[in-house]
Amino acid sequence: MQTKITLIGREEETKKLDNLLASPQAELVTIYGRRRVGKTFLVKQYLKKHIVFHITGTQNGAKHQQLKNFFDEYITRSKIKKELPYPTNWYDAFNNLANYLATLQHLKTKQVVFIDEIPWLDTQKSGFIGALEFFWNQHGANFNNVLLVACGSASSWIKKKLINARGGLHNRVTQRIKLEPFNLYETTQFLKAKGVKLTQYQIVEVYMAMGGIPFYLNQIEPGKSSAAIIDDCCFSKKGLLYNEYEQLYHAIFKNAEQHVAIITALANQPHGITRKTIALKTKLSEGTLSRTLDELLDCDFIAIQTPYINKKKEAIYKLTDLYTLFYLKFIKPNKQMGKGTWKLLSQTNSYTAWSGYAFENICMLHTPQIRVALGIQSVYANIYSWTYSGTPEIAGVQIDILLDRADNTINLCEVKFTKDNFIISKSYAEKLKLKKSVFRQISETKKNLFTTLICVYPILKNKYYNDEVENEITIDRLFEQNIM
Repeated sequence: MQTKITLIGREEETKKLDNLLASPQAELVTIYGRRRVGKTFLVKQYLKKHIVFHITGTQNGAKHQQLKNFFDEYITRSKIKKELPYPTNWYDAFNNLANYLATLQHLKTKQVVFIDEIPWLDTQKSGFIGALEFFWNQHGANFNNVLLVACGSASSWIKKKLINARGGLHNRVTQRIKLEPFNLYETTQFLKAKGVKLTQYQIVEVYMAMGGIPFYLNQIEPGKSSAAIIDDCCFSKKGLLYNEYEQLYHAIFKNAEQHVAIITALANQPHGITRKTIALKTKLSEGTLSRTLDELLDCDFIAIQTPYINKKKEAIYKLTDLYTLFYLKFIKPNKQMGKGTWKLLSQTNSYTAWSGYAFENICMLHTPQIRVALGIQSVYANIYSWTYSGTPEIAGVQIDILLDRADNTINLCEVKFTKDNFIISKSYAEKLKLKKSVFRQISETKKNLFTTLICVYPILKNKYYNDEVENEITIDRLFEQNIM
């Protein structure tokens, strides 16, 4: 029997919802974030007792069908006795909702109107936004006990049409909640609630393939190893993640082929590429490229970094969605192999290289925990990665994570993902020394430079460790609750 999952984490988000519920005035909150990140679950679980109207947009649904669904919910909730014709436009539909909410004005607790996947309701030439503007300004905002929750995965739509609206909804959003994937601490709590018992190493292996996406993590069954979990979820034809990629971008974006083109261009570039390179690889026009990059950034599929040293100040774009990276690297090219695939793939050199990059991404996502481990949580720091291609005179080097601190110090972080305790050899010590020397020479920095190793298990101490390493962070520190 499947364990019932309760709300895990989301402390900041629920505090915001509590404040909205206690507010003496009408409130309009937007909740957005990556597909499958748990937006609907949060609202249904935390606001369940307050929801008086709930409609979910239908992907690619026709206007008349969306209106019918809206009206059917109105009839069910209002328990109206007289027969009414189906509305033919959104103004009439929202007018029905306003009439229903008027009958609830006497109630002192907040009455929640939950519009889920709201971007899907805004079909072409439907007049949805204009009707929503009129409803809120004319009616909803005057019902002090109403809380309108507008929820959706298309973060760019939420930002453009609601948060940064220029028309009748300008400055009408009173709270915004961006739901992030779980970190390792929250992932552990979630798995414990399901009765799943894995070591921290195995949790990281699962996280590399799925990220901290609650809907994906909910597919995990107790009593299985990380290898068996990945095999079941990713390489079995019945596994959720076997075909998830085919729907992931098309469910969020219009003209998703353009988004997929950028994702594909970034997939084989673990250290990222410039906008100019993306344009060359995708052949997208300047305007389309700008819009598509912004939409991918808004949904946290990619990240943008400004290089530490770059005279042209060219930003670097990186693919950071862990599931997408895993799918394109392993699932897509090996679908024909079926169940049992991962046991074989995880023994290859390709896995070793990929796991190092994946763990580096995980560390980037857990820089607050890294800063706490270093005791610098109160010190301002910029986060970079750094690559120097080299010249005939100076060797090229790459630094996984660079913490440029306000206290005149820079941590040069080396990330190592190994199954056993890492040992620093003479040759590796020389490599660490070279990286520090090249970085100081090229950056011309006068700051203190600390070589910092982030590993799974404690590093075995030897002469080379004592000579070259100032700080060491083990995997357990990444599992700590974010207190920053």
